[in-house]
Amino acid sequence: MTEARGSAGPNGTPCWVSLMVHGLTTTQEFYGELFGWEFQPGPQQLGPYVRALLDGHEVAGIGQLPPDRHLPIAWTPYLASDDVDLTAETVRLCGGTIGVGPLDAGDAGRLAIGSDPSGAVFGVWQAGVHRGTGISGVPGTPAWHELLTFETASVAKFYETVFGYDEEPVVSADLDHVTLQLAGRPVAGIHGVGSSLPRDRGPHWMTYFQVSDTDDTLALLTALGGHILEHPHDTPHGRVATVSDPEGARFSVVRATP
Repeated sequence: MTEARGSAGPNGTPCWVSLMVHGLTTTQEFYGELFGWEFQPGPQQLGPYVRALLDGHEVAGIGQLPPDRHLPIAWTPYLASDDVDLTAETVRLCGGTIGVGPLDAGDAGRLAIGSDPSGAVFGVWQAGVHRGTGISGVPGTPAWHELLTFETASVAKFYETVFGYDEEPVVSADLDHVTLQLAGRPVAGIHGVGSSLPRDRGPHWMTYFQVSDTDDTLALLTALGGHILEHPHDTPHGRVATVSDPEGARFSVVRATP
């Protein structure tokens, strides 16, 4: 590590979301049309990589996989850390793994990519000049991150130990759900769904993007070559649907309730 870096928020704050794909240009076209994103290249240390902008604010990142890497195409949330090297070591000590890094992304920051004990992949970001997503609460921005896993008890303990979360479980006989909190503020969720997990995916993080109208977004998404995986339904948090882009990356869209 070279110099002291800034923070993208308290440890554990979801601060960025990134997608690695095979077709970088076609993926930019898809999300540009869907969410109104524009793109800027860099950081160069991450290879072919662009940052999505909304009204000039950074929202998300999209990178290109090497042709010989056949990894799952998935949106990956990055959780803030004041010391990514220490966080990576804690991940290992708590039964997780670190697959990439820690490594510097120029002066943008320092990162690692790991997985929890159930295999769900997440990133860790120590901010330099890039402090993460710069706008929220408007269509086209990440609204929520939820871990879909077999059961919450053991994996929630992992995230609480590594990132210092408090948890607020849902008291219900038929719902296994925990809300992860920092300083009393909900920042992410863990949903135990047992055998309902997709067999081809296993435990994974799901990013929810805010939209102005869920049904209109789905019509545009399918016209652009995306797919509807779970049809829209109303929830206490808004109208939600689960979808995938043309390369198969899953995400959800939500029209927040007023």
